[in-house]
Amino acid sequence: MTRGHRLVAALATLAVAFVAGCGGASGGGGGGAGTPGAPGAAPGFDGSTIKLGVVSALSGPVAVIGKEITAGNKVWFDHLNAQGGVAGRYRVELVQEDHQYKTDLAVQRYNKIKGDVLAFTQLLGTPNTLAVLPLLKADGMVAAPASYDAFWVREPNLLPIGAPYQVQAINALDYYLTEDGGSPGSVVCSMIQDDVYGEAGQAGLDFAAQRRGVRIANTQRFKVNTTDYTGQIQALTRAGCEMVFLVAAPSDAGRIWGAAAQTQFPGRWIGQSPTWIDEFANSPLTPYLRDRVLIVGEGTEWGDTGVPGMRDMLERIQRYAPQHQPDYFFTAGYNQGRVMTALLEKAVERGDLSRAGVLAASRELGTVSFDGLSGDYRYGPAETREPPRTSTIFSVDPSKPFGLATRKYNFSSPDAQAYVFQKANL
Repeated sequence: MTRGHRLVAALATLAVAFVAGCGGASGGGGGGAGTPGAPGAAPGFDGSTIKLGVVSALSGPVAVIGKEITAGNKVWFDHLNAQGGVAGRYRVELVQEDHQYKTDLAVQRYNKIKGDVLAFTQLLGTPNTLAVLPLLKADGMVAAPASYDAFWVREPNLLPIGAPYQVQAINALDYYLTEDGGSPGSVVCSMIQDDVYGEAGQAGLDFAAQRRGVRIANTQRFKVNTTDYTGQIQALTRAGCEMVFLVAAPSDAGRIWGAAAQTQFPGRWIGQSPTWIDEFANSPLTPYLRDRVLIVGEGTEWGDTGVPGMRDMLERIQRYAPQHQPDYFFTAGYNQGRVMTALLEKAVERGDLSRAGVLAASRELGTVSFDGLSGDYRYGPAETREPPRTSTIFSVDPSKPFGLATRKYNFSSPDAQAYVFQKANL
């Protein structure tokens, strides 16, 4: 069984059951009859206000991510509404629900509000997106996943941003082998969350390792919110791991690195983008993290006003959320708002703000620029989309606003360019 079949089958079954229980599509009527520039009313659009759904982790162990992404959504749309809204005419209202990073709740919360919203500007988490995806297909709706899995690239009902997790892992291994002291003979290992999010990073690492002739010597898997990682760290130590690629949420990453520091694990760690929060940079772990940890992610370090997107975002934060602290996840939510706006404006241009109209507009959406906060993304028909294949390597630096300093900005390895994107097999 392929990775797609193996990891998705159970979640898809759960989601389809909810479709049956909730009567299937809630969709479409009322839109599409308007003339260009004057779209007719439709579910989630009353002729003046567009309602967008946010299904995120607003409580529980992943809330540290979900709350920040949602804050980024809000600042973008506060800025947009101050300019008159979508196409300067239609204000946006966010309808928020908390799934606590649980797939069953994600499906329930989606069903709770799908009749009230035009699209979803945030759906947090790889397993949760997989669980909801069959419903999106049945309902003819579009959602922006707060997840960078490569599966999303070829899904017409999803509106992803950024370089996929697989690309992050590929570029991370390239950086380690070419610029961080590694070699094809280095002992490379991984430690991954035991779910589809973890497998996404592992898939990229396996792809790059095979092309480079590197053997993955040891892989440790763990459940979310595990309390003791000593055994896994000891296994990595026994394997002689010189570099470990880590796929985790911050709550687990902190405990993993704490166990590594306590046992004086000597290897290099490269964390996939969601592993990091700024609290790590000013904690008892700081000396170990500064010496041993790199992060692979998107864009530039917080406060780099030489990047136009960062300069604009900081100005908007100062206007609409002046108490907000630097946070990488905020940027992801802000970028989700940008691409959703581009899609909705394409739908307005077509004169159709129904769900079917938004889905049709996604096939005509061209390249969206994020002004250096992320790589530009070429949209259009899902089968020909081209996501960015670039990543940035960050080092730990407590003097920086988010505790991360840019080490290598916006680069792409030959292996990342060669990676082929496939659909999830639902």
